[in-house]
Amino acid sequence: MNDSLYIAATGMQAQQKNLDTIANNLANLTTPGFKTGRVNFQDMVYRMGQPAGAEALSLAPSNAAHGTGVSVLSMSQQFSMGEMKKTDGMLDVAISGAGFFEVSLPDGTRAYSRGGALQVNADGFLSSPEGNMLKPGIHIGSDVKSVSIMADGKVMVRANGQNGVSEVGSIDMSTFADPTGLTPLGQNLYKPSAKSGEAIFGRPGENGVGTLAQGFTEMSNVNMINEMVNLMTAQRAYEMSVKVIQASDEMLAMSNNLRK
Repeated sequence: MNDSLYIAATGMQAQQKNLDTIANNLANLTTPGFKTGRVNFQDMVYRMGQPAGAEALSLAPSNAAHGTGVSVLSMSQQFSMGEMKKTDGMLDVAISGAGFFEVSLPDGTRAYSRGGALQVNADGFLSSPEGNMLKPGIHIGSDVKSVSIMADGKVMVRANGQNGVSEVGSIDMSTFADPTGLTPLGQNLYKPSAKSGEAIFGRPGENGVGTLAQGFTEMSNVNMINEMVNLMTAQRAYEMSVKVIQASDEMLAMSNNLRK
């Protein structure tokens, strides 16, 4: 009888994690480049059991294993594309299709991002809004009048007093065998994991890599209606686990009263 209490408790814990994830999704509904998180569940280990004397009485079930509850298997990100919002910003770049920008973090490690609201850092290099420099480094001079970022990643600039444009570099992209396995770091940054595999480098528009769209930003891919449905489902599942605990407690109380 006590097993039902612990099993129901695992259901409450799992649904609490689910509720936390849904809340985070809804909180980031308007965050550019945010990707929806999902909780993946699995049933816990099964225990073999058999009532005493059941075999002799031919009452033993063919499979006496019973479950011990539910646990969170993993957290994953859903990398479907968000809406492309036109901003006309010279350094706003959205990825249309698969792929990530690679950036260099302050500690020297690499991370990957879909956020394309670029800027020029203090050293004159293209970087993320947080100041993380894009890889490979693309230097934009201080006398630059305009910047054009082509769909294939080429970066063209026009300096003050010049009529022509010159190419100063090209934005490379990275893809992953399983992007849902990427580990989120916050600030729209991700790092590879054993599940995602290492980054596969490519050029925009080649070998399944997406293209770039200057003057656009990719918005969150959170679907508010779906999240509200998920929220109600998680709430009902949590309530059912609570009811199981209440019912088990009442049955235990009845059993104790019978022994008195």
